[in-house]
Parts: sequence; C-alpha cells; structure tokens
Amino acid sequence: MRGLLCWPVLLLLLQPWETQLQLTGPRCHTGPLDLVFVIDSSRSVRPFEFETMRQFLMGLLRGLNVGPNATRVGVIQYSSQVQSVFPLRAFSRREDMERAIRDLVPLAQGTMTGLAIQYAMNVAFSVAEGARPPEERVPRVAVIVTDGRPQDRVAEVAAQARARGIEIYAVGVQRADVGSLRAMASPPLDEHVFLVESFDLIQEFGLQFQSRLCVRDLCNGVDHGCEFQCVSEGLSYRCLCPEGRQLQADGKSCNRCREGHVDLVLLVDGSKSVRPQNFELVKRFVNQIVDFLDVSPEGTRVGLVQFSSRVRTEFPLGRYGTAAEVKQAVLAVEYMERGTMTGLALRHMVEHSFSEAQGARPRALNVPRVGLVFTDGRSQDDISVWAARAKEEGIVMYAVGVGKAVEAELREIASEPAELHVSYAPDFGTMTHLLENLRGSICPEEGISAGTELRSPCECESLVEFQGRTLGALESLTLNLAQLTARLEDLENQLANQK
Repeated sequence: MRGLLCWPVLLLLLQPWETQLQLTGPRCHTGPLDLVFVIDSSRSVRPFEFETMRQFLMGLLRGLNVGPNATRVGVIQYSSQVQSVFPLRAFSRREDMERAIRDLVPLAQGTMTGLAIQYAMNVAFSVAEGARPPEERVPRVAVIVTDGRPQDRVAEVAAQARARGIEIYAVGVQRADVGSLRAMASPPLDEHVFLVESFDLIQEFGLQFQSRLCVRDLCNGVDHGCEFQCVSEGLSYRCLCPEGRQLQADGKSCNRCREGHVDLVLLVDGSKSVRPQNFELVKRFVNQIVDFLDVSPEGTRVGLVQFSSRVRTEFPLGRYGTAAEVKQAVLAVEYMERGTMTGLALRHMVEHSFSEAQGARPRALNVPRVGLVFTDGRSQDDISVWAARAKEEGIVMYAVGVGKAVEAELREIASEPAELHVSYAPDFGTMTHLLENLRGSICPEEGISAGTELRSPCECESLVEFQGRTLGALESLTLNLAQLTARLEDLENQLANQK
C-alpha cells in the first residue's frame, strides 16, 4: 500500500509497535469516518495471539481522531456467532473504547466470516447503531481481521456490502486463506488486502492503514466546496462528480441536465428474480440517474414505482423537491420480491403516476412526461395495451433491461427510435455504463451525441427544413418526368414518320 506516514519512518522503527501507532495520532485528523473492526475470535486464535490483537486495536485507536463529528468506532467479534463489543454510537471517548476492548472475552468457536460481514452490513453500519445517514456521504470502512479459512461463503455478502458503499480491508494472519481475503476486500486489492506472517507483525498493517487515513484528512481540514465528493491526493485535493456527470470549469460543481422541466416516473422491477443484493445495485443506479437531473419543484420532478406481482408507489412526483430527498427515499425502498407484472405497472403509471393528484404538472404547461421502466425478465402479463396507451398519452418511454430481459418487450415498451430509448446490460454489475446512454438521451445537448443535432421532426425549424427538402425533391422529379415525356413524344413522332 502506498501512503503518507505522519512521522519519519526511522523514528517509527525505533519505537515499540504500540507506541508507533500512538505517535501518528496528533498528526492525523481522520474525520468524519464510520469505522467498524470485525475481529476473528475463533478457537484457532490462541490466547496470546488474541492478546496481541487486543493491543493492536488499542494502539490503533490512539492514532485516530475519535469523536461524534470525527471518527466513530465500532467493534464486533465473531466465531460461530457474532457479538457486538460496542456499536458506533456507544462511545465518543477513546478511554471508554479501550476499556471495552480490555474486557473483551474471545468466543472460541468456529469461523463464520460471511455471517460477520452480513451483521456489519445490516446492523453495525445502520443509522440505529450510530452510522451517519447515507446522504451525509461519510465514508464507511470495515476492517476484517482473521486467521483462518471461512466456514461459510463470503464473496456474495462482501459484494453486497461493497455495493452499499462499505470499504472493506481484509487482514489475514498466519493461516488465513488469500482467496477469501481477496473475495472480501474492496478494489484495488493491493491496497485493501494484507497478509502477515504472525500476529506479532500485525502492526505493519496498522501503520499503513493510518497512513491511508492521513491522506483522507485534507478534505476534512479545508473548505473544499466540492458539490459531490472531495478526494485527497497527497498534499492537495480534487473534486469528483458522479458517473455520467462532468466537473465544471470551477473545479467544484457538477453539470446537470439543462432540460429542466420534466416529470419523470421510474418503474423498478422488484420481482424475486432480481434478488436482494441486485436490488440494492438497482437503487444505486436510480440514484446515479437522479444525480444528473436538476431536481426541484420547478425543474425535474421524480416519482418511483416498484412492481412485482403487485404495484406500489414508493413516492409520487410531488413529494420531494431536492435530489438529496429523492436519493434518501430511494435508499429506504424495501424489496418486494414475487412475480413480474410489467403490464400492471404500466397501467398504474398511466392511470395514476402522471395525475395532477400525484404531483404531475397540468398538461396545459406542456411539461414533458417521461417514464423509465427497469426490468430483468419477461413480463408475466400482457404489456402491449398499456405500453401503447402510455405513448398515446404523450409519455416518452425508456426501457432498461438487465440479464434475462426480453428485447422484444423492451422495444414494445420504449418510444421510437429504439436505439435512443432502449438500453441493455448483461448483468447488474455492469449496468453503470448505461448511465451515459441515458444521459445522452434525456440531455442530448450534453450527451455522447454532442456535435450531432437531434431534433424532433415536429419542431418548427425541422418541419420547415423537411418541407424544403421534400419540395426540392418534388421539383426535381417533375423536371425529370417532363424530360421523359418529351422523349417519348419524340419517339412516337419518329415511328409515325417511318410508317
């Protein structure tokens, strides 16, 4: 791992390892951060090794800027079961954390690492346990320390945790399985996977981990003004924008769709074929769409409908007036499971979602109405009637398919031309590439087709241009016909003279 150490390396090497970790503290202000340690206390961890790990934790704590508005720390231990040592909300003082760690008694059973990651994702990083809400964008970091091979599956649950924004460091000691460590950790793996020969050497990870936190500090120590995300880079920082949006000339703000007045309803497939972990990816994808929209009561209004064997309005067009409110509501949506009644969802959208009662603006205002259907499979009911009805009602329809989605159905749902209104990804993990396509369609003046003017044939200028081209072609055709007629007459005269 590459990182900036806070004190000269030579001085660090001359100190006992616990003192080394303490010395980095005053120079590294690591907040805000939600940090959870996931500690293996299975029977394979011998008593003196567990004691070394205990000292490692306390030494690392002394190098953190701990506090309610800085770094919040939680600790869980696991074997065949999972036990919360203390949650993120429990302590704001380092001394109280150290006392709880000193009182820690190992569980000394099996090694259910997947179960521990599941607990960390669903419980330890919940707002109820003290994690800050997602809209605050406080980094969530899990450090998993283990000495053996997991007795359960870790790859899928770790992928779910990473999809929810949890950054995972996997630290293996002695007998740890490298393949499992790599399956758990966040990319890039060379910065998130550590394998040390013994518990005595675990302090090496502590030093490098703290160096990473030192690098994080700059964004929290200056008024960076980044609209979306600030990233520290050594002694400087830069601003980032969500995928599909570009950084503006000021280096801080992100561009948005300038076609501001839109009523957008998203129909999201919540059928059982999607699966819970993929549904979380779908929610992230929806929020990435929201990121490039100018959400406001006067600009873009967003509504969300989930469908399976039934249809549920998660929130209507008129409920939320900012992108942050919409994104928070999306993250709170609960997965429905069961069947895939896409036709029923289209009917609900046409009859209810674009009504003024649910926040759509009156037709007299000519605000574009846009529907986006997200599905991963074949509909169990007929879609043709309500897909056609939606377009008859003037709703511009987009269809996004993943995995086993049926192309013919996507094309039937979508408006013409299909190449602008149908998108497809082979799996949920690769669907983020669709964002630029959607952006280019919803905001054509900013998208991938920049430089190529996309105009409706019904627009006045386009209609005049079309009429001009058509009249020109008719004139040319008339001239050609006149010339042909003259030649025929000439031939007829020649034949008559020969007789």
